[in-house]
Amino acid sequence: MPKINKELNYVNMAKIPREVTATINNLKQQALNIVEEASALESTLFEALGETDATISYLDEMKSVADYAESSYSQLSTLQLQIAKAQPIAPRDMLELLAQAIARTEARIPALERSIEEVKMEWNLP
Repeated sequence: MPKINKELNYVNMAKIPREVTATINNLKQQALNIVEEASALESTLFEALGETDATISYLDEMKSVADYAESSYSQLSTLQLQIAKAQPIAPRDMLELLAQAIARTEARIPALERSIEEVKMEWNLP
């Protein structure tokens, strides 16, 4: 059982353990950083070269990266808020959804960051 799941197993009130909250906040910040960077890169690429056959797939990729990171941020925030509002005990399915969202986001962030770096390298952008 992953560490997050173990920590959430012991939630006896609708209060997320401090360590899990720190993980969530860190993931949300990483997702926010990805949204900012992918959006800026998309804008830079579009302004410099426009929407051409050569750039369209890269522009779409950056839009997808930003959208996925935004969705992760939103899902983590929504679940965190719903659990805080669920008194006196958070429903087990909500805690499971949170554990899944954390695991999915942790697994996906490195790939999103790599996508940004690959586009930068392809177009020699800082």
